[in-house]
Amino acid sequence: MIKIYFIRHAQPEYDWEDDRTRPLTAVGKEDSKKVLDFLKDKKIDAFYCSPYKRSLDTIKESACYFNKDIIIDERFREREKGNEGNNHIMFQKRWEDLNFHEEGGESIAMVQNRNIDALEDILSEYRNKKMEEDISIVIGTHGTALSSILHYYEPSYNHQSFLRMIDWMPYIVELDFDNDKCINKIEHLYIYKEFKGKK
Repeated sequence: MIKIYFIRHAQPEYDWEDDRTRPLTAVGKEDSKKVLDFLKDKKIDAFYCSPYKRSLDTIKESACYFNKDIIIDERFREREKGNEGNNHIMFQKRWEDLNFHEEGGESIAMVQNRNIDALEDILSEYRNKKMEEDISIVIGTHGTALSSILHYYEPSYNHQSFLRMIDWMPYIVELDFDNDKCINKIEHLYIYKEFKGKK
């Protein structure tokens, strides 16, 4: 079995304009320690992450604890935002039509396709290693990116499901895989931090 721990980043600096380099707040950095507290008694075989700073910084201390490099995969990045950005009206539009996107932005379907491609590559790599023990992998991610993955394996995941977790930073959810089939989902940790318009 392969266990994937998806870790949505901790609280970011909302006023920081550049999406890729947006850092965590001081509180977000402190909350990242709770990610390590959760992981430290696990056997973690690998760390993967979005290239965005807030996701990297959320799992960096944990990767150091396990003496593991963080493997960056561009496909795990967050949704590209267009001119209309992120607000509740746009959230609903995108979840009602997974192919809808504003000019210059990505649809949920587009985000899902690249995230699932990246995840399936990881699952294939570790299945082919034929390890005798269960494999445990951490993936540092984002709100919409993670939601698109959860929707892929649980089609009932919808707009309300997304809104349920939008204020959870960080958020840890585990998906367990037998070959390419997702056989279990467990929510482990979430810390409430109010969403303020950018993920």
